Amino acid sequence: MPTRREFLASAALVPAALASAPSAQADSWQPGSVEHLLPTASHDRILLKASFRDAHPKPPQLRVGKRTVDGARTDTAGRFWRFDAAGLAPGEPHRLELVDARGRSLCDPWTLKTFPAPSAEPQSFRLLVYTCAGGDERVMNARGKHNFLPIALRRRFFERALALQPDAVISNGDHTYWDLHQTGSPNFAEDVIASVGRFDRKLPVLGTENELVHQRVCEHQIRSLYGNLFRSVPTFFIQDDHDYFENDDANDRMVTFPPDHFMLQLGRASRRLYFPEFLPDANRPAGLPGASAVDRSPGVGEAYGTIRCGRLAEVLLYDCRRYLTLAGPNAVIVAREAEDWLMGRMADREVRHVVHAPSMPPVWSAGKWGDWYPDFLDDQGVLGTKKPKPYYQAGWLAQHDRIFQAASAMPDRTPLIVSGDMHAIGECAVQQSGALDLSKNPVHVALPGPISTLNGWPSGGRRTPPLPAEHVRIDASIPALEENGFLLADFTPASIRLSFYRWNPSLPETAIDNLMPFQEVELKR
Repeated sequence: MPTRREFLASAALVPAALASAPSAQADSWQPGSVEHLLPTASHDRILLKASFRDAHPKPPQLRVGKRTVDGARTDTAGRFWRFDAAGLAPGEPHRLELVDARGRSLCDPWTLKTFPAPSAEPQSFRLLVYTCAGGDERVMNARGKHNFLPIALRRRFFERALALQPDAVISNGDHTYWDLHQTGSPNFAEDVIASVGRFDRKLPVLGTENELVHQRVCEHQIRSLYGNLFRSVPTFFIQDDHDYFENDDANDRMVTFPPDHFMLQLGRASRRLYFPEFLPDANRPAGLPGASAVDRSPGVGEAYGTIRCGRLAEVLLYDCRRYLTLAGPNAVIVAREAEDWLMGRMADREVRHVVHAPSMPPVWSAGKWGDWYPDFLDDQGVLGTKKPKPYYQAGWLAQHDRIFQAASAMPDRTPLIVSGDMHAIGECAVQQSGALDLSKNPVHVALPGPISTLNGWPSGGRRTPPLPAEHVRIDASIPALEENGFLLADFTPASIRLSFYRWNPSLPETAIDNLMPFQEVELKR
């Protein structure tokens, strides 16, 4: 095992080969020694995660207007830092600047706007949503084709989306793909594995060789992808199965979720180093699972979060993997305490629009174990419920119906769920879920589109495209399309307008730079 001095020295060298990550468009903003910036905000607080080319022996500082906030180190070497500024004025742009311990600038200043106060009455709010942005571009499938779009192309999607000036961003799941039980399969060439290294489950993640392996995985999938592109927009990262370094698999050899100790430490390390936690909200209990941990900023959440834009919109963010249970008819996908929170927010009349953003998609299924539904892909490639799905938990579907019933029951609101994970673009209205008649106020469900995955996933790997589960009856405005893209949701007091953007490799790459919505859906309140 390396000494601490050797570990710190080697950790400082990790990003050297990645310092010139490509970008589709030049940016006049000068990053200096800053490797990546990912901020989030509430109405009165900004939380920023940053990494630097060189280690800082003393805490760098964030200047917020005339205030100065010391950084808190989040890694072993001193390259990764978090900055937490509270007590800010709501609804205003704040000038930010990173400086070292001697006050020397580490990058150009920039601005970030806090959200309106909870009692404010904003007239508009634009939200960018996408899923599945991770993946090491060097990884190829068994047919010798790349599994993921090149980083430069993914950044091109981001630059186009950011040019449309969203007020906030949801990155919903699968920020990394490096499944522990699959690494070493044909999908991971030996030279790629050798360049990253292998995890040792007998050691902690932070402070050992595992920390360097983890950083190499994430440098190729998070740091080089995001860089500083999102510095001026609040970001909200929801974690899903691959973010705990496994696929949701269940068989006689293993059941991968809920995450075991090592998986959980890897998932927590990704959030600790690279993307911000969810800031507190007065209507979200501070004691929910994954919240108020002593090794994080005060009061933040890791699994359950909120985007609150005054009295106009509230988006409920939830990780569906970390706290799922295997209790048969009593099993849940969302922790019971978190389900109570969701129910309370849907019942409350304070906000005009209440939207769900779970990491697991409702409506559509590809037959894998970690679905809301019992649909299973049989040996003939038929998706349905005639054959029982091994290890499926009946309680998951019961919780699904409780959430749908409460969403449909919201008066004066059109219920909307925007999910992650499915690697597709789609939109539908759910008229019925099991025995529940939702036709008086159908629940709309949107698939926002993946940024990086290729090869027609899931049909390329699971032998079926995304199909509606047998449990639901829907009217689809967009059947699930296995193409790359993203979603913009525009909120006004009267409606939510969903604008869907799409691209596939048969089109020129330059087409990404001028993408326009191929379909829009307006949901009237």
